[in-house]
Amino acid sequence: MQIFKMIKTDILIIGAGPVGLFAVFEAGLMKLRCHIIDIVSSPGGQLTELYPKKPIYDIPGYPKILAGKLIENLLEQAKPFKPGFTLGERADSFKKIGEFFEITTNMGTKLQGKVIFIAGGLGSMEPRKPKISLIDKFERKGIEFYVKNPDAYLDKKISISGGGDSALDWAIYFSKKCKNPINLIHRSKSFRANKDSVDKIFELKKGGKLNLYLDSEVVSIDGENDHLNSLSVKDRNETKYKLDTDCWFPLFGLVPKLGPLGNWGLDLERNAIKVDNTNNYSTNIKGIFAIGDINTYEGKLKLILCGFHEATLAVHGAYKIIHPDKKKNLKYTTIQGVTGFD
Repeated sequence: MQIFKMIKTDILIIGAGPVGLFAVFEAGLMKLRCHIIDIVSSPGGQLTELYPKKPIYDIPGYPKILAGKLIENLLEQAKPFKPGFTLGERADSFKKIGEFFEITTNMGTKLQGKVIFIAGGLGSMEPRKPKISLIDKFERKGIEFYVKNPDAYLDKKISISGGGDSALDWAIYFSKKCKNPINLIHRSKSFRANKDSVDKIFELKKGGKLNLYLDSEVVSIDGENDHLNSLSVKDRNETKYKLDTDCWFPLFGLVPKLGPLGNWGLDLERNAIKVDNTNNYSTNIKGIFAIGDINTYEGKLKLILCGFHEATLAVHGAYKIIHPDKKKNLKYTTIQGVTGFD
């Protein structure tokens, strides 16, 4: 029987996007510890999974910053407060045990916190899976929707489908690292990615490090011994190709779903969680706050900088719950500095 270690903290944060990461910093300033849960295997949410190289122009103090760089900065900002991370797992259910909420993930991990922040962006970001026969049979047996450990694939025959930043970034990475040429398959003639990445793709193609199949898509898959070994690809002219493949990454982006959170008894409105913006973005369940794009209230704006504001006030609401008998005086960081946890 597998035994899971119990994780305890002050605030459990569901969502490792920019708002969830900034909440760690704000909580740390008030000496509150945080642990983050996210179904995606790396911090950053949509910013790292969908458009890491896209510029953002409305972050105060940064006339322009790449989405991926913003996440790097937020992680560095949160680092002194030593947040815990449970990544690649979905928060499935919760119950109240004394002064703690206990969350159980889809992998059986149990975590306890005195307060829950739901910062899940548009909800649980799940991979957009192509509708191809046998895809479930070979999932995690040659078909992967996330690149969790890139070094494990360097001696494999890799095929990647997609035309966005994530697909091209990984195609470039593997083309430079792997001994076998990478197959990149895209159903259009044009890409939706950063121009520099597109230029690199064609350079790699010329250098023989990458096979490019445009106006094409995977129509069937095959394998033996319960593991993928080939893809059948067809272009718009009905020309078919059989590609020997040990690992296929269909990187078609992520689909937002409220998922199990929709069954938690929270007040919902149009697939978003209703909050009281006059009471630190609290939900109808005391001790649970919702911040960022996942919440809704009159006048709501779905902007990262608004999520930062919501996270800051939610931390002050959380402090009152965690330390009901203490009075917390607001001190500016220019005066108190930033002191992390030992």
